[in-house]
Amino acid sequence: MKPINIKEKHAKFSKQWHPHQIATVDNMQVILAKIKGEFVWHSHENEDELFQVIKGTLYMQFRDRTEVVKEGEIIVVPKGVEHNPLTKNDEEVHLLLFEKQNTAHTGDVQHEMTQTEYPKI
Repeated sequence: MKPINIKEKHAKFSKQWHPHQIATVDNMQVILAKIKGEFVWHSHENEDELFQVIKGTLYMQFRDRTEVVKEGEIIVVPKGVEHNPLTKNDEEVHLLLFEKQNTAHTGDVQHEMTQTEYPKI
């Protein structure tokens, strides 16, 4: 039970689109990620995801619209909703995510960007 400095943890890795686990809360994991560019369209059939923007601007694409999520804001993607996070103008965005521990990185979609293990930092 010690404080976790999110900025210090983000400084420990540089790889984009590669989540790192910093804590667990019951059956949830708290994840940090750095992203740049466009990800892959996917959904999570049984899990919601919460994204908090720590640094930068996240563009969360849905099939019918794009939501702009600014620094200090969160967005919750409900289970079953297809989405695709991206950044613009070559900006690296720092995120904090909450999701169930068994949430697959890209849902049922297998892609070269899919990660199966999240290092603990």
